[in-house]
Amino acid sequence: MRTGANSRTVQWWRRTSLMQRLALVALVPTLVTATLLVAMLAPQQLMTLRGMAQNTADAIATQAASVTAAPLRDMQRRELVRIAESIGDLPHVARVQIRAADGEILADSLGRSGADNGESLTVVRDVVDTDRPGQPVLGTVVVDVSLRDAIAMQQASLRHALLALVISLVVAAIIAWQAARWISAPLRRLVDAVHQLGRGDRHVEVEVTDQTEIGELQRGFNSAAMALFDVQRGMEREIEHATVELARKNAALEAASVAKARFLAAASHDLRQPLYALTLFSSALAEDERDPIRLDRIAHIQECVEALDHLFSELLDLSRLETGAMQIDIAEFPLDHVFQEVSRNFRMIAEQHGLRLIMRATDLWVRSDRTMLSRILNNLVSNALRYTSRGGVLVVARRRDDGTVRVDVWDTGSGIAPEHQVRVFDEFYRVECHGNEHDTSRRRGLGLGLATVQRLAELLDTRVQLKSKPGHGSVFSFHLPEVPAQQIPPAGAHEPLADVSGMRVLVIDDEPAILSGIRYLLASWGCKVAVAEDRVQALQAAEEWNEPPDIVISDLRLRDGESGLDVLAALDAHYQIDGNPPFPRLLITGETRSDRLREIMAARIPVLYKPVSPEQLREALMVAWSASRAAA
Repeated sequence: MRTGANSRTVQWWRRTSLMQRLALVALVPTLVTATLLVAMLAPQQLMTLRGMAQNTADAIATQAASVTAAPLRDMQRRELVRIAESIGDLPHVARVQIRAADGEILADSLGRSGADNGESLTVVRDVVDTDRPGQPVLGTVVVDVSLRDAIAMQQASLRHALLALVISLVVAAIIAWQAARWISAPLRRLVDAVHQLGRGDRHVEVEVTDQTEIGELQRGFNSAAMALFDVQRGMEREIEHATVELARKNAALEAASVAKARFLAAASHDLRQPLYALTLFSSALAEDERDPIRLDRIAHIQECVEALDHLFSELLDLSRLETGAMQIDIAEFPLDHVFQEVSRNFRMIAEQHGLRLIMRATDLWVRSDRTMLSRILNNLVSNALRYTSRGGVLVVARRRDDGTVRVDVWDTGSGIAPEHQVRVFDEFYRVECHGNEHDTSRRRGLGLGLATVQRLAELLDTRVQLKSKPGHGSVFSFHLPEVPAQQIPPAGAHEPLADVSGMRVLVIDDEPAILSGIRYLLASWGCKVAVAEDRVQALQAAEEWNEPPDIVISDLRLRDGESGLDVLAALDAHYQIDGNPPFPRLLITGETRSDRLREIMAARIPVLYKPVSPEQLREALMVAWSASRAAA
C-alpha cells in the first residue's frame, strides 16, 4: 500500500510544471510553520485564560470568606443570603454557597452567568473568626467561576489566528506564484527555443535576462545554438555534395545496369547461336555413333552445352526481369500440372545421383502465372538437388486458412548457415556445396537461380521464405492465391504422330554453322533438307521444289535486319500463286526483347527458343506436320 502511494506521489510530482513546483516549494514551508504556530499557541492561550480564571476565583472566595465570618458566627441568614447574591452578581461568578460547619447550606445564589451554562471552576474556602483566634471553623464558602467567557475568548483568538493564517497563506501563495513565474519565465523561453530548434528553425536566440546561473544557461544555449547551426550548415553542404556524388554514381550504376541488361537482351540472339550449333552437332554425332567411348565423350559435350544453356538462361531471365520485358499472364490452373512438369524435368537427374524426388500430388487450384511459377519451382528443385548428397527432395502444397496455398520445397541437404541465409537471394552469391566436392557432375551455378526466384515471386505478389539449419536441410516456402477447382475436359484422341522420315524441310538461318548442324541432324532422321540464309536463297530453294515443303523452319532475326516473318510471308505469296495451301512453319529464335516477343505472338506461329534440343525439335516437327495434315 505504501509503495503504491509513493508511486502515485512520484507520478503526480512528475506531471507538475516547474512553476508549480517552485510555488509548492515556497508555499509548503509557510503553511507548515503557520500551522505549527497555531497548534502551539492555542493550548498556551487556553492555559493562560484558565490561570486567570483560577486567580479570580481564589480572590472572590477569599473575600467572601472574610465578609461572611461575622454573619455566619451570629447565624444571620438574611445577611448571608444578601452577601451570597451580591457576590453572585459579580462578573464570571456562576454560583455562591455559604455552608455551616455541619454542611448545611445557609445561602445559595446563582449568578447572572448561570451555573448550568457551561464549564465552571469551583473554589472552596473555610470561614474562620479572625476576632477569636483558635476557634473552630464557622463554615465554608463555595464559589463557582464560569469558564464560558474564557473559552469564548480562546475560540475568538483561534478564529483570528486561523483568519490570519489563511490571509498569510493567500499572500504567500500569490507571492510564491509570482516568484515562480518570474523564476521559470527564462526557463520557459529556453524550452520554447529548444522546440524551435527541434522544428528546424535555424536562427534561434534567447535574451540573457540576468547574471545568475540562469543567465549562464541562456548564454550557453545561445552558444550551443550557434555551434549547432554551424555544424548543421556544414553537414548540409557535405550532404548536398554527397547527394550529388551519390546521384552521379547511382546514375552511372543504373546506366551500367541498363546497359548490361540491354546488352544481354539484345545480344541473346548472337550468344545463343553457337550454343544451338553445338547442340545440333553433338546430337548429330550421337545419332550415328556406336562406339561407347565416343558416345561417352559426346555425352560430356552435351552436358557442358546443357550447363552453358542453363547458366545463360538464368542470365537472360534476370536481364528480362530487370528491363521489365517479362510480362505476367495470370490464369487459374491446377497446381498438380506444374508439379508433374517439374517431376518430368528432374526425376531422372535425381535418380542418377541416388536421390528421391517426391512431388506430392494435390487437387488444389491456384491463380498465378503458370510459366513463372514453373520457373520458380524448377529453380528451387534444381538448387535443392545440387546441395543434397543423401536423401531427397519433397515438394508439397497445403491449403491455408487465409485462402492461400502454401508450397514447400524440402531437402535433406547440407543446410545453409545463418550468416548465408540473408544473402542467398542476392545476385551472384553462392554457398559452398559441402559434401559434394568430389561429385563433378554437379556444377556450381552462377548464383542467379535464387535471385531469379525472388524476382519472379515479387512479380507474383508473394515472397519466398527460407528456413534452414546446417546439417539438417532446408525448406523454401511461398504462398499462392487459391481458387475453386474446375472441371477439366477430357483430352480427345489424337491422331498418331507420323515419323519425320521423308519429311521435306526448308531451314532458314543466317548462321552457317547452325545450317550445317541442323541439316546434318535432320538428314540423320531421314528428312530431305534444303537450307537458306536469307529471302533470296529461300525463294531459290522454293523454285527447286515443285511443291511446298512439309515444313519451313526459320530464325526470327536474319542478316541485314531482315525478319524471318517477312521471309515466311514471301514464301506464302510464292506458293499461293500456284494455289497451294499454306505450309506448316516453325520459328526458332534466341530473341528476348519484349517487342519481338509480341511480334511472334501476334503472328500465331509455333516458336522454340534457342538452344533447342533434338527431342524438342523432333516433337515440334511432328506436331506441326500432324496439325497441318489434320487441318487439310
